[in-house]
Amino acid sequence: MAFTLDVTSMTEPVVGAGVPAAEWPTLAARFREAHAAVAGIAATGVYGYRELEAQADERARVTTFAAGVQGQYDDIVVLGIGGSSLGAMALRTALLPAAWNARTDAQRGGRARLHVLDNVDPRTIAGVLSIVTLPRTLFVVISKSGGTIETLAQYLVVRARLDGDGLEAARHLAFVTDPAKGALRVIAARDGIPVFAVPPNVGGRFSVLSPVGLLPAALCGIDVEGLCAGATVMRDATMGDDLEHNAAGLFATLQWRAHERAGQGLHVMMPYSDALRDLAPWFVQLWAESLGKINRDGTHVGPTPIASVGATDQHSQVQLFMEGPADKTVTFLRVDAAADDVEIPRLESGEPALAFLGGHTLGELLDVECRATASALARAGRPSMTMTVGASDAWHVGGLMMWFMQATTLAGALYRVDPLDQPGVELGKRLANKDLGHPNFLSEAKGTLPQDAAIPHRRLRVG
Repeated sequence: MAFTLDVTSMTEPVVGAGVPAAEWPTLAARFREAHAAVAGIAATGVYGYRELEAQADERARVTTFAAGVQGQYDDIVVLGIGGSSLGAMALRTALLPAAWNARTDAQRGGRARLHVLDNVDPRTIAGVLSIVTLPRTLFVVISKSGGTIETLAQYLVVRARLDGDGLEAARHLAFVTDPAKGALRVIAARDGIPVFAVPPNVGGRFSVLSPVGLLPAALCGIDVEGLCAGATVMRDATMGDDLEHNAAGLFATLQWRAHERAGQGLHVMMPYSDALRDLAPWFVQLWAESLGKINRDGTHVGPTPIASVGATDQHSQVQLFMEGPADKTVTFLRVDAAADDVEIPRLESGEPALAFLGGHTLGELLDVECRATASALARAGRPSMTMTVGASDAWHVGGLMMWFMQATTLAGALYRVDPLDQPGVELGKRLANKDLGHPNFLSEAKGTLPQDAAIPHRRLRVG
């Protein structure tokens, strides 16, 4: 496997608050306990993101459908939010050439552009709909429950446009949803719309290797079998209970330890690769929504993940990481070899500030900056680790995503929370449905402050 996890800078004596040699046996025992808990839960079949072999038939349907419509569409538009969109965005950035949507049809080899509408801001929705040609566009509507109000609102806007132009829904819509129930299933059956199943035991933020992520990817020509092959290898390599030989367990345990024992609960994910930059917000949802919970002891727990990108954020966030509160860890993601490196020309030989750069490459510069930032943090006593990926291709990206998902389930056991639920977001969803008049939520209290005259409302109008 072409992955290397270097945790040296999470340890003493490299950083003062790092793991001392004497603590490793305790951490190994704690990890074995967490591993046993995960193994026991896994036996109930709830970790569906791992069951890639069982999902082979639906994956084949995805690839067959994508091959069958190749050349029919110039634009693929994903309608989804959260776990229904972040994975597709990460795959687009990692596995399609840069500036994909700005390229001509010839430059894209006839493959479709990929737009992801991950919000209901009317400016964005209207903007994308104004630039796509509806007869040459496929809209992929993704909601596991079939009841996500943001996604259903997007669908209704799009459906009205399609109907208004006399376009057949079955040719311009595809649904990804529950295998048996929900509004999207009903509409698909009524109108003959192609529909793909999210396995019942795969939650939204763990769904990137299901049709949620794979259908948009396949429609743009991304190698979905390569993604799943890399993920399978990583899954099998991160199943053991030996801490020092389980990279996902090592990541989870060291992050948990930094939080619980060193007060470092802010976990920065910092790719030094534009191909991997959208993996950071994907990780943020995975880590935050899975681990920020009230645990079994009734205690509020969970780390706060932060997305960053190198070298860009060396000129913004790194100042805070270096000299701000010592409450953070940083994980660097780097690619071993840049696919399209660019040599820096040997110009301006008379100007020392420029001349020394000549003959190096941009990939070399980015890698040097990554290593220098890690070294600077260590000198300041700030912990970090580095995951090196062999290449930014489908096999490695699939493996990297599986690494994160495996680490998250193990971290759930370490924090003693269920990493698969999200009770903290459900009340807001119910209140929004109530305020919009959903008949199933009329008994909910309004989603506003109590309308009590004794409560002063403090509002300031400017201008």
